[in-house]
Amino acid sequence: MEYFAKRIIPCLDVKNGKVVKGVNFIGLKDVGDPVEAAIRYNEEGADELTFLDINASYEGRKPIVEVIKRVAKEVFIPLTVGGGISTLNHIYELLNVGCDKVSINSAAVKNPEFINEASKRFGSSTIVVAIDVKKVAPNKWNVFIKGGREDTGIDAIKWAKEVVDRGAGEILLTSMDADGTKAGFDIEITQKISKLVHVPVIASGGAGKMEHFKEVFQHNADAALAASIFHFREIDIMELKKYLKDNGISVRL
Repeated sequence: MEYFAKRIIPCLDVKNGKVVKGVNFIGLKDVGDPVEAAIRYNEEGADELTFLDINASYEGRKPIVEVIKRVAKEVFIPLTVGGGISTLNHIYELLNVGCDKVSINSAAVKNPEFINEASKRFGSSTIVVAIDVKKVAPNKWNVFIKGGREDTGIDAIKWAKEVVDRGAGEILLTSMDADGTKAGFDIEITQKISKLVHVPVIASGGAGKMEHFKEVFQHNADAALAASIFHFREIDIMELKKYLKDNGISVRL
């Protein structure tokens, strides 16, 4: 069934209106215009696009509504936007300019009730909760917020269950340990959370080669998100999908 197709999602980290990329959440380089990048990914066969305004929460700014308005006019695959979303009105503004889903992180941690309110108002399928995790001890991962700057002390596995109970329709799970390393997704935590919750889990952080996508899909992830390998054309999305299909993984070609 088509429903089970695994999704490939390029991520565009946006700062000051430009696409940027770093390693382990720091050392950011400017890699281009978000609209041009989005058009390219749309043409190359991406299933969805995720935009993260990486400094919005930290700087206490509103989401990047204008950028999304420009992108939505040009591309026709689902768009998810995260960064600085802390009110129902922020979500409304983004959906109003053509965004399909919103990703909330810091605001959800500070006020978990926000997840309930948002999913009630806009529907679960619209609400993605982003969870940035870091391993702090054997078998223990904590949730980090504010672009990875702040350890909340919250257990990531318990939090994943809670956000789904509160109405999150999807989890965007980023391993801060793997982020930008290109050494592979964090299979351990991705599998633990994927098996625990009944909603799709998007694995993020660590993609470096095609095998990494195959591996994470074989360990229960529903979608895989990556940035630099797509930005710098190290992996072609259609070639990746053909490789996955040849390895028995259902994808949309």
